[in-house]
Amino acid sequence: METSSYGPQHTTPDMDVFPKKALEAVDIVVLVLYFVFVLAVGLWSMWSTKRSTVTGYFLAGKSMVWWPVGASLFSSNVGSGHFIGLAGSGAASGIAVTAYEWNGLFCVLALAWLFLPIYISAGVTTMPEYLQRRFGGKRIQIYLAVLYLFIYIFTKISVDMYAGALFIQQALHWDLYVAVIGLLVITAIYTVAGGLAAVIYTDTLQTVIMIIGALVLMVYSFIEVGGYSALEEKYFNAIPKSHQGHNGTCGLPRDDAFHIFRDPLTSDLPWPGVLVGMTIPSLWYWCTDQVIVQRSLSAKNLSHAKGGSLLAAYLKVLPLFLMVLPGMISRILFTDQVACADPELCKKICGNPSGCSDIAYPKMVIELLPTGLRGLMMSVMIAALMSSLTSIFNSASTIFTMDLWRHMRPRCREWELMIVGRVFVLVLVVVSILWIPLVQASQGGQLFIYIQSISSYLQPPVAVVFMAGCFWKRTNEKGAFWGLTIGLVVGIIRMVLDFVYTAPQCDQPDTRPGVVKYVHYLYLSMILGLLTLIIVVVVSLWTEPPSKEMTSRLTWFTRFDAAPKTLEDTTCNNVTQNGGSVVENVPDKNDTSSTEGIIETSTDDAPSQTSKFKKAILWICGMNSKDKDGDTQASPAPLESAEVLLHEGFAVKQLLNINLIMCTSAAVFLWAYFG
Repeated sequence: METSSYGPQHTTPDMDVFPKKALEAVDIVVLVLYFVFVLAVGLWSMWSTKRSTVTGYFLAGKSMVWWPVGASLFSSNVGSGHFIGLAGSGAASGIAVTAYEWNGLFCVLALAWLFLPIYISAGVTTMPEYLQRRFGGKRIQIYLAVLYLFIYIFTKISVDMYAGALFIQQALHWDLYVAVIGLLVITAIYTVAGGLAAVIYTDTLQTVIMIIGALVLMVYSFIEVGGYSALEEKYFNAIPKSHQGHNGTCGLPRDDAFHIFRDPLTSDLPWPGVLVGMTIPSLWYWCTDQVIVQRSLSAKNLSHAKGGSLLAAYLKVLPLFLMVLPGMISRILFTDQVACADPELCKKICGNPSGCSDIAYPKMVIELLPTGLRGLMMSVMIAALMSSLTSIFNSASTIFTMDLWRHMRPRCREWELMIVGRVFVLVLVVVSILWIPLVQASQGGQLFIYIQSISSYLQPPVAVVFMAGCFWKRTNEKGAFWGLTIGLVVGIIRMVLDFVYTAPQCDQPDTRPGVVKYVHYLYLSMILGLLTLIIVVVVSLWTEPPSKEMTSRLTWFTRFDAAPKTLEDTTCNNVTQNGGSVVENVPDKNDTSSTEGIIETSTDDAPSQTSKFKKAILWICGMNSKDKDGDTQASPAPLESAEVLLHEGFAVKQLLNINLIMCTSAAVFLWAYFG
């Protein structure tokens, strides 16, 4: 087998295969400069954006233009879990995992062209709030708010924490807790202080760093392996020495490694599931997930939101070339380590008997790149980790504050919302730190696929309820609730069965029950979606139709309805929804509990020995009393007409539509070429 000087021959089963190389002085300088730059951008965003209002903190004042929105959409999606997970899956099974990225390309465009006009016309801040407005009552809103927080805390954060910790251990040999806690603290500081604006601006910076760094590593890896044609040839010969003497398939490359569409019955990603089953949770993520939609709602108008989605869609083409193919090259260069087939050897190499494919990307960075560039790529991985965490922190605090806290305290003040939103970010940091031991114990060798399976169990019912609510006026609260409930119960049952009956190790007999063994998680996603849709349709037709207030400006076909004269007050006593933003009422001069009164009392009227300290805390949170622009608010204007909210200039609209056609055509070509 032909290998490079970096190949498997320099490693034996008895060696400590964790690289002895550490970041040198130049690498450390690059890291320090990166942190200084990120913090500078975060501080600038604190100075230049309004953070003292609900709109300013949670929706960046609805002032973002298309390019930071698109960059933030991409970096919020592509975290360190993508670098580790996609490269690891590429090393283990080939390019099929790219389907998740290219499927998302279509869904992020569906967000801008189909879903966002509804959300903007409805004037909502969070996705559970949309369902509350669409169906009435509180149970669906609270139900989904809790579910979203569960998904954020125990899947998204855990993935990025695991991937970031794996890279830090490979690169720096630092104590895991010291490194991760430091990253979490820095991330939380500018999330708490700056709100969504700081998150989006730093995401934009980190997107540039991620793409440049990943492109550099891609060039180095292709030069080392000899080009794409050499990759196609050498990948099938990348068989670990530990496989010698075995007749099974453990450690062998898949015959269909360079194809996305695979056998519908026996493959790891069956093609019907890729086309349909994968699309349903993907629609949930890109069109109804708070992390993604919140960034699009921060755009100054619909045209900028569409432009942001187009930029994100174009960038979604890159993961195949930046992550998956370099992961496959890593298997060629470090075959015995990345593709280890013996459980005992894998345990020694990476601590995971199931396999070590997840070390593919960090192994390339540490062993392949020269001094200086290693520091750059370390910055890339930290950028990916921090951008994902900031997005999750900000969006989770938005859901907790706007959907749960307001329900528990319906007469809360805006100042209280600002405090609660920031404190909840700190709570998420603590939960993340406590979750680290469980992340370390997880089966990292199959982490990316594990997360996709969890998504297929929990997200299809939510996606179907959103689609029915947006595009079928007859959908009512009872149909949505029972479809959501039954679908989630079935999905949770299957998820529990997966935990009870774990997949056997390679070459071991599969004794799992048929419902687990033969029903692929992507097929289950299709089953859950169809089951939920049937229940929603049957129950909705069987019960009374929704009132006009439950559909006006809340569905695709009613988005241009005239604004209702009165809107149901779902906000605090001094916050009113207004055309996708939040406008604060003028504090009643007789109401001593107004926001302005609280701020003034908390600062100017405080004892002199503590007033400076309190003023400093309020300034950090963007709520100091001197921000008169934030204190003085006009009376809430009536909800603007949909024609105003959804207006697009003719030339801009045509340009966006042309780009839509170009982007989707390019995506179809890529699907066909690599299918």
